Amino acid sequence: MLTDEQMLQIAERYLQRLGQIGDDIEVMIYTDDIIKKPYGNIYYYNSKEYVLTGNFYKSLMGNAPFLVEKKAGRVVQFSTSTILEKEIEAYENGTLGGCSNLYWYPDEDRFSSK
Repeated sequence: MLTDEQMLQIAERYLQRLGQIGDDIEVMIYTDDIIKKPYGNIYYYNSKEYVLTGNFYKSLMGNAPFLVEKKAGRVVQFSTSTILEKEIEAYENGTLGGCSNLYWYPDEDRFSSK
């Protein structure tokens, strides 16, 4: 089982990994808004400039929250097309939709649908 600090480190690595495949925008986790569940932590993030200044024009789009699982550190990317509570419910009952990059395995630096 991972600690909160270890899960936060994985969350930060995940965002760095996303940055490698996208724009050169520095992102930042809302550390005051972490949702803690028995199976892991859910993180919100946005551009660092938006978090620090509140400038709407510097805000990211499509930055859905994600879960870092406590057991093994796998990252589960939630969707922007539905309500987070519904995504969490689907994760908890095993019916979360399957897209090709739904999960990220930090030890292997690999995205997968499983």
